[in-house]
Amino acid sequence: MKIMKRMTLAISLSLGACLGLAGCSMAPAYMRPAAPVSDSWPNGPSYKTETDRTLGKPLAADTAWQDFYLDGALQKVIALALENNRDLRVAAFNIEKLQAQYRIQRAALFPEIDAAAVRNNMEAPNDQYSVGVGVSSYELDLFGRVQSLKDQALDQYLATEQARRTVQISLIAEVATTYLTLAADRERLNLAQETLKTQQTTFELMQRRFDAGASSDLDLQQAQTQVDSAKVDVARYTTLAAQDKNGLTLLAGAEVQEELLPKALSETLPAVKEMTPGLPSGVLLHRPDVLQAEDLLKGYNASIGAARAAFFPQITLVGAYGTASGDLSGLFKSGTFGWTYSPQIVLPIFDAGKRSAQLKVAETDRDIAVAQYEKTIQTAFREVADALAQSGTIDGQLAAQKSLVAATGKRYALSQARYEKGIESYLTVLDAQRSLYSAQLGLIDSRLTRLVNQVTLYKALGGGSKEKT
Repeated sequence: MKIMKRMTLAISLSLGACLGLAGCSMAPAYMRPAAPVSDSWPNGPSYKTETDRTLGKPLAADTAWQDFYLDGALQKVIALALENNRDLRVAAFNIEKLQAQYRIQRAALFPEIDAAAVRNNMEAPNDQYSVGVGVSSYELDLFGRVQSLKDQALDQYLATEQARRTVQISLIAEVATTYLTLAADRERLNLAQETLKTQQTTFELMQRRFDAGASSDLDLQQAQTQVDSAKVDVARYTTLAAQDKNGLTLLAGAEVQEELLPKALSETLPAVKEMTPGLPSGVLLHRPDVLQAEDLLKGYNASIGAARAAFFPQITLVGAYGTASGDLSGLFKSGTFGWTYSPQIVLPIFDAGKRSAQLKVAETDRDIAVAQYEKTIQTAFREVADALAQSGTIDGQLAAQKSLVAATGKRYALSQARYEKGIESYLTVLDAQRSLYSAQLGLIDSRLTRLVNQVTLYKALGGGSKEKT
């Protein structure tokens, strides 16, 4: 009984010392580096005024993706991708892996107690039986080495969680962009098919006029040229629409049902919601890729503590308590119990500069992480600024393109009427027709650019990781 009390007291004192000193860390105090960007977004002819940017619009990071992407079919495709996309699955598995590694590292802060039963085979009747429990090589973390390693593992785990959020944001934006591109290419295909029908009708009319001697061979060949050109566009946009669908299937990780696919871009114009950029200080420091870079920086900062602690003595404890007997039935009888308790201290004396080099490596890793963190902020600022520059001019471009379509449509109608009256040549009609077709394609492009710009801005501002509750 006295032996048990002494052992309990010794273990209690050791654990008390451990818990009392485990908070000692030799890692440098972490300070977030100053953001190497302006405190405000760029201004100038390419940008909207600050009032236009913020008036009555929600912040992207506070807006769930279901509230930004308003098209119901697009929402279903995004949800399908979030469930099945393999890149997102890999990111989730990486989180589970780092979470387990963090638990492993955290477990090193506590003693590991094992039980063992042994029978030593000797010549009868000298067999020896023993049963015991013990603590094997438990390090007293007096200088915070184990704590620093645990902190580093935690920061790596947190960085992996931010990486998953970054993958989700990018995935949602890519799905939306591919969906809208498919809608635009299908609308271009519809326009090319309608144009081909018109050109074929015109060619047949021209063929009859030529056969009747009322039209020249030049007019007939020009009409044939327009038919062939329309066929080329039909084939090209058929291919592009099929490739867009294949890309969407890959992103979704599963087959997307036809009823969820868009028929034309004009049907998806209210597909997204406008956002406000807010201030750089409030946006950039909350983007998951910036948070990931900062978590990695914190991890390298913690590793310096572990490298510094390596210069100091390392104390480990080995203890055991158990019973031994030459007779199995006598294992737990009085007088068979015993215990051992053997602390061990390792004092660094000479290592040919190994520990100094390891500390230098840790400090250099931290400096590299600082530069990478700052570059991540600069890249994020540039992405937002580019999206804002385009959003400041795209509405004017879209309005001008609509006006161009209306004007070229009137020009085509007038030239057609004048040709039928013999006032204009057929070449004038063809030129007006080509201009109208080009303007209509340009309108589709402008609409797509505006929608993709809103998607890009939402992504650049960190929107897409929040789910609607």
